[in-house]
Amino acid sequence: MSRGSKSTTLHAALILGAVITLVPLFWMVSASFMPAGEASTYPPRLLPSAPTLDHYRSLFTRLHIGRSFLNSTIIALGITGISLFFNSMAGYAFAKLRFGGRDRLFAMLLAALVIPTQIGMLPLFLMLKTVGLVNTYWGAIIPGMASIFGIFLMRQFMLSIPDDLLAAARMDGAGEFRIYWSIVMPLARPILVTLALFTFMTAWNDFMWPLIILTDESKYSLPVAVASLVGEHSQDIELMMASSVLTVLPVLVLFIVLQRYYIAGLMAGSVKG
Repeated sequence: MSRGSKSTTLHAALILGAVITLVPLFWMVSASFMPAGEASTYPPRLLPSAPTLDHYRSLFTRLHIGRSFLNSTIIALGITGISLFFNSMAGYAFAKLRFGGRDRLFAMLLAALVIPTQIGMLPLFLMLKTVGLVNTYWGAIIPGMASIFGIFLMRQFMLSIPDDLLAAARMDGAGEFRIYWSIVMPLARPILVTLALFTFMTAWNDFMWPLIILTDESKYSLPVAVASLVGEHSQDIELMMASSVLTVLPVLVLFIVLQRYYIAGLMAGSVKG
């Protein structure tokens, strides 16, 4: 097979894979605009016969999904902002500061990656209950304030920053926090965007922890609120598709807007190990 034929076959396979991936997403959006009952007809329709916004209006007026959307925004932005600060500081310490047991402690952190997150949920819930943070935004935010993956990603990038640059700043009298904030953080913008995108998507889509920690319906995150609709509105496919669109849309738009920085950050983070 010639090189041109191989290239054509590869592109055809990629296009087919993209179509297979996008068709369910397209139908979800299309069904959210269909009149009630049209999404369950046979054979299934691909496009609405008479597009309507009734299901979106119902979500915001009758089911008050706007409150859950705001809750998810507060929780996801809170986790993202705080975790960027803590993960970057820890990454800087593991990459550029010398202290006893540094490498051993980092190896222990990496080893902890094999422990399922669910194992720590019960003791974490009991700890937060003791300090009165159950059914609060802080109770949902605190577990995501730092992550082993975030520390690892920041450390790998910061290893590529020249030590001579930091040494020169120290000779000029700059303290470690000044070096971290004024020199390292501006250089780390690509990887910060990558980590922010990862963190926001994870926090926005998280279902298990908000379900455990948030007991008041008015504080439900969007995934929990959407799941609570299933029992009462499971037959209303168009309404469920509209709620799914609201859940997926923010992270999808964010990824499309920031994908250039996301890819640059991943490439930058793989320079040195």
